[in-house]
Order: sequence, then structure tokens, then C-alpha cells
Amino acid sequence: MHSMTGFARGESKTSDYHLVWELKTVNHRYLETTFRLPESLRSIEQQLRHSARNALARGKLDAILKLETTQPASALTVNETLLDALLENAAVIAAKAPNTAPMSQNQLLSWPGVLCQSDTVLSDMAAAAIDLFNESLSDLATARAGEGSKLYKIVKLNLDAIDAQVQQLEPIAATLPALQQQKLQQRIDELSVKVDAERLAQEVVLLAQKADVREELDRLAIHVEQARALIEGPGPHGRRLDFLTQELNREANTLGAKAVCSDTSLASIELKVLIEQIREQVQNIQ
Repeated sequence: MHSMTGFARGESKTSDYHLVWELKTVNHRYLETTFRLPESLRSIEQQLRHSARNALARGKLDAILKLETTQPASALTVNETLLDALLENAAVIAAKAPNTAPMSQNQLLSWPGVLCQSDTVLSDMAAAAIDLFNESLSDLATARAGEGSKLYKIVKLNLDAIDAQVQQLEPIAATLPALQQQKLQQRIDELSVKVDAERLAQEVVLLAQKADVREELDRLAIHVEQARALIEGPGPHGRRLDFLTQELNREANTLGAKAVCSDTSLASIELKVLIEQIREQVQNIQ
């Protein structure tokens, strides 16, 4: 079992550059990836998305790449085509708005893409960024697995508690028809009226049918076993667990609606609490 929540950080430093990846995932219905990359490495984004899709099934991934170049200024070249375009546009602006301040050399130099690194350095840096991303992605998967193991224990404990509640209700369910008959007879005695025995038996049968919770208990037991088998399997687990949680909650609600004694009423409330605890954890399970 894997969580959809996790964080990883990877760092690589050479004589030419310093790379830092920060990966963070949170729960999401599907897989959604967002990358923040330096302009010079924008070309690798598609490859990064492909790697993320292979490693992650669900969750919202925010990936940030921080880049610091440590090359001397002499190793950089000017993108003259881009610089000419900037100067031409600056001249147009100056003609239409003469009161605006002209662009300074520092502004021109800091414009994305004006200063370029050699193709060799860029190629090496792109390869290093991809390798570092894959390493960080592996660390992220490990973090999500660690969180997932904790979620597994919580879900398993709650499933065991639900099963225990069902087991306690099994013998009580068998006594409900007699309990209904006893209550009905007490009401008749309080009213001091005479009721035909056959009619009384019919009413008892009808009340017993309405109060019969054995079907709900059977379904609860089945859903618990399905959930146990699911969390022991390879996954992914989140969507199917979410569905089973809804089914468990539906049966617990029906059980509460049919409650004719304090035992079944209290058990229904406890079941709803346990199921809600599972539902809260399921939102973070991949």
C-alpha cells in the first residue's frame, strides 16, 4: 500500500552547475503533474512527465528544479538573435512612450535566454537533471511506501474492529423476533385488550421482518473480507477501498434504521465511527 502524500529532495553539484530537485505529492483523484523548470531546461519536461507517469499512479505532483550555474562569465555566449529582437522592440516602445526608461544592460543580460551556455554543458546538465529527477522520484516512492505502511495498519485495525462488532451482533440478531414478540405482548397487556392469537402472530412476523438485521450483518462481514483481501494485494488500493467504505457505511446506516434495541443502536454508531476513520485514511491511499 502506498500513500499519495510524500516529499523528496535530490541534489547534484559539479564544477559547472548546481542542481536541486524538490518533489512533493498530495492526494488527488487522478495523477496530475506540475513542473517548474529553468527556461534552459524546458525541453526535458516531456521526458520527466513520462517518468512520473511510470512511477506514480495517483496524486498531485509538484516538482521544482533549482539551478545555479557556476561557470565563469567567459564560458557564456550572447544569443544575438534574441538580443536584437529585444533591442528592436525596446526602440518601438521608446518611440511610442518616450518618457519610459530604456532597458539597462543588466536587464538585458538577465532576460531569459540572452546569455547561453555551450551546447555541451546544456546537454550534460539536461542529462544530469533527468538522472537526478529519477533518483528523487525513487526516494519519493520510498517515502510514499513508508507512509502507506502506516495507513495499512490503521485500516487493518479498523476492519478488525468492525468485524468484532459484527460478531457481537450475530447472537443478538437471533433473539430479535422473540424480543419483538415480548414488546408487542407487553403493550397489549398494558392496554388490557384481547387480541386474536393468529393476528398477534402475523404482527410479530411483520415486525420481525422489519427488524431483521442478519442480511446487513452478512453484507458487512463480506465487505470486511473483501477489504482485507484488497489491502493484502498488490494494489492500487485507493479507489476500490473507497467503494467498499461506501458499501460498509450504507449497511451501517440500514442497521441503525432497523435498530429495535440499545445493543444494535450502539453498535451502529460504533460502526459508523470506525468506517469514517477508514474513509479519512482512504483519501490518502494510492
